[in-house]
Amino acid sequence: MPSEEAFWNSVTLDWFFSHSGWSFLPFMMMMILVFAAFMVAFVLFLYMISPLISPKPLKLNGAHVVVTGGSSGIGKCIAMECYKQGAFITLVARDEGKLVQAKKAVEKCAINDKQVVLCISVDVSKDYSQVESVLKQAQEKLGPVDMLVNCAGTAVSGKFEELGVQHFQSLMEVNYLGSVYATRAVISNMKERRMGRVVFVCSQAGQLGLFGYTAYSASKFALRGLAEALQMEVKPYNIYVTVSYPPDTDTPALAEENKMKPLETKLISETSGVYQPEQVAKVIVKDAVLCVCCMVQQGNFSSSVGPDGYMLSALTCGMSPVTSITEGLQQIVTMGLFRTIALFYLSSFDSIVRRCMIQREQSKASNKTE
Repeated sequence: MPSEEAFWNSVTLDWFFSHSGWSFLPFMMMMILVFAAFMVAFVLFLYMISPLISPKPLKLNGAHVVVTGGSSGIGKCIAMECYKQGAFITLVARDEGKLVQAKKAVEKCAINDKQVVLCISVDVSKDYSQVESVLKQAQEKLGPVDMLVNCAGTAVSGKFEELGVQHFQSLMEVNYLGSVYATRAVISNMKERRMGRVVFVCSQAGQLGLFGYTAYSASKFALRGLAEALQMEVKPYNIYVTVSYPPDTDTPALAEENKMKPLETKLISETSGVYQPEQVAKVIVKDAVLCVCCMVQQGNFSSSVGPDGYMLSALTCGMSPVTSITEGLQQIVTMGLFRTIALFYLSSFDSIVRRCMIQREQSKASNKTE
């Protein structure tokens, strides 16, 4: 009797393995690979057609655009790009000499003889009442502000314990409070008119924290929080916010920052390359003045540059506003794939930091032996 039971058990097991999913394992693996390939193709397809299905841009012809930090770098290039589309420009910066040079550069981009470039020398990070006063004067001369571009900023990199406390304070003042003051000075008028655009030029360091950017990243993360909360407040008034996350850009500010940048920060930054300010400015302006329909002024909340920027924005979107269903679907579909890629990036960044630490310790040891 036991031998008969053993026989039937053996037959049952053979039948189970021959008719269960085990025999379909190769087929299942093939289906998984096909699905993964389909997802990758779908992601690439969405990325490629996104410019084709984006809303039509809202014309800037005759609009009053205020650009803080407009005397050089990305800010000056944004002013030039807007001027090419017929806007009236107010440049705001501290250095009067650079402002005069920037004004000449912007005026060369005129498309009609009615356009005007106004220059205002003021430190937007110090005294709110002064910022409010000068922007009021600008509106009296060129009309109400249609779009404010907060581009005034600075960068300091270094190890957390080696940075002075004053660096943390100054970066918050310039990068964060400078944007708060300028925005607060124009937002009430935008609400009364029920129209307007506010742009915050942030940084990829405002999407993820990197070695050497404990002070800088904190000030840029603050901008994102401000932008998200402000967007929810002003959206009923037909005012829309855009946050731009440009990568390293070839500007005088970057050249100055590189003089004191830690080796680890340099090596990590080199993995994404350096972009030209003209290229970055075109993307910011395009994303800021998009229009979802002919009756509603609305732009992209998040603006990124290049494939790395696109991936980073999708990864860090969180509870950020979306401009369209397409944008939301892109973020949903790409999240898993991009997170996998990001893990490899993070691993490589950690490896860079460890290698630099080991090299530094070996160098100290060799110096002691000598």
